[in-house]
Amino acid sequence: VQLVESGGGLGQPGGSLRLSCAASGSIRRVNSMAWYRQAPGRERELVAVITSGGSSTYADSVKGRFAISRDNAKNTVFLQMNSLKPEDTAVYFCNAEIVVPVYDDSETVGAWGQGTQVTVSS
Repeated sequence: VQLVESGGGLGQPGGSLRLSCAASGSIRRVNSMAWYRQAPGRERELVAVITSGGSSTYADSVKGRFAISRDNAKNTVFLQMNSLKPEDTAVYFCNAEIVVPVYDDSETVGAWGQGTQVTVSS
């Protein structure tokens, strides 16, 4: 199972960026999908999470500015980031809880993407 992120880069204060993350491999089902971020010298923190049913939760620091969504048919999660601030600068990581086949049974595993850099600066 692999998570591949795309869409990071340089954004201007007040601007927008959109991140994507696609899960691939031997997958039976993808449960929750989430975005985390880690700024230099800081711990990794949860940004937003979305269930398979579409319910979402956000960190207080991004509420009203970021929107998480997903395409279940493509096992892909998105993060629309609007009204960007310099403090949003971080490496953003995709995370997913994935059900994979194991012989004639299944197992739930947690997967992480490789991370994508987001820099907000004028």
